[in-house]
Amino acid sequence: MPHRTSLESARDPLLRNLILLRMIPRYPSSISTTELHEALAREGFEISLRSLQRDLDGKLSQHFDLLCSKDDLDPAIASLRPYRWSYQPHVRPGLPLMSAAEAMAFQLCEGHLRHLLPPGVLGQLEPHFAEARQTLSKREGSRHAHWLERVRSLPNGKALLPAVVAPDVWEKVAIAVLEQRQLQVDYFSRAKGEVKTMTLHPKGLVSRGPTTYLIASVGDYTDIRHFALHRIQQAQLLTISSRDGEFNMDAYLPEAAFTPRQGTGMVELVADVHPDIASILRETPLGEDQTLEPLPGTVWLRLTACVPDDQETYWWVMALGAGILVHEPSSLRKSIIKNNQSLHFMYTPSVMQKSTTG
Repeated sequence: MPHRTSLESARDPLLRNLILLRMIPRYPSSISTTELHEALAREGFEISLRSLQRDLDGKLSQHFDLLCSKDDLDPAIASLRPYRWSYQPHVRPGLPLMSAAEAMAFQLCEGHLRHLLPPGVLGQLEPHFAEARQTLSKREGSRHAHWLERVRSLPNGKALLPAVVAPDVWEKVAIAVLEQRQLQVDYFSRAKGEVKTMTLHPKGLVSRGPTTYLIASVGDYTDIRHFALHRIQQAQLLTISSRDGEFNMDAYLPEAAFTPRQGTGMVELVADVHPDIASILRETPLGEDQTLEPLPGTVWLRLTACVPDDQETYWWVMALGAGILVHEPSSLRKSIIKNNQSLHFMYTPSVMQKSTTG
């Protein structure tokens, strides 16, 4: 049942307009003046249709980025009576308005999320980002005035552009996860170099770096696999409920192999690290069990930590270059030696000359 306002509240134009603004959708959806008038009446507000039209066409449109059908470029829409109302596409509908603190948070998030989310997904947040920019830009002369000029979000390491996900694919995947429905997809298998049609039972979504994955099982199988959203070429939302099996994301992720594993589970990393690397690891440890112990007769330190036995650990160690000397695990040490031997061979003048001359 609609909430009925008190007699005193029903005469409050500020409260009436606050509730009115919550009723208006964002373009391309719209609502007519008559529908708004009837909705306000159900809430207990008394206002004539002409006064409501005057409020909408005047102060509310000026301050809240409203669109009216009479201003549409399409003659058929412009001739509609009664007028229809909506917020501009870039505007976040409803109230309360965004505070300065919220605007700052959204601005910082925008810079960070541009490195993580697909463009189609990021676009759905654009109304919030636009309102944040507008909120801060209106505060010239205040302590917030130069905030946008002085705060940046930088990715850790080399940032790759997010993989492009078709908006239609993202929408159907999101609905399938939320409503626990099966999803039929045409998926490009990078390993096999071909497109496969399969029915998925969605479990959840994971955003990892520039790629977003759908966690799902396939057909009648129960094992869980990862599907990069940008490799889903087409998606069809089915009416059949998915098989969830009380999936627990937090329990699953620690064992999830998002990068190729060298072995199984975790391994103990034992290595000597340069003081500069040690300083970074003190501030941002590899894990709660990490230790750094001085080595006699040198400024280097002995690092021990439990790390995943996967390709990502290998990449991290390789990125440190001459700043780390690995002792254990032996498999990682052998891989590093083999890689360095290959690099040394590739960069010898005779090999480089052959590669450039064909």
